[in-house]
Parts: sequence; C-alpha cells; structure tokens
Amino acid sequence: MNPSWRKPAGALAVVGVIALWSVIVAGAAPVVGGWHWAVQAAFYLVAGIVWIFPVMPLVRWMETGRFR
Repeated sequence: MNPSWRKPAGALAVVGVIALWSVIVAGAAPVVGGWHWAVQAAFYLVAGIVWIFPVMPLVRWMETGRFR
C-alpha cells in the first residue's frame, strides 16, 4: 500500500489556515484592546473556535479524499 500525499499536504494546509487566522486575530488586537474586558473575552473565545470550521473539510479530505 502506497502512502497518501493527502496527509502531509493537508497538515501543511491546516498549519497555514491556523497561521493565517492567527495573523488576522493578532491584527485586530489594537482595536479589540480598547473594548471592555468581557467583550474582549467573548471575541477571543469566538475567534479561538471559528478557525475549526475551515479546517474540518481539510481534515475530512485528508482522511477520505472528499470534502463532503
């Protein structure tokens, strides 16, 4: 059985999505830093969860070869 190229490619794509999302969220820090602490906490909580949604199809593709 030959190893699949999808897993290393998918892993790199996942790391790329996380890196891009981190840059976007860190770029918003000057604006978010002026908000009330509770709103900041909610923002970072949501931002910490949202990155999962674009990664889920990548992981599915890595395992099955299909995005759906």
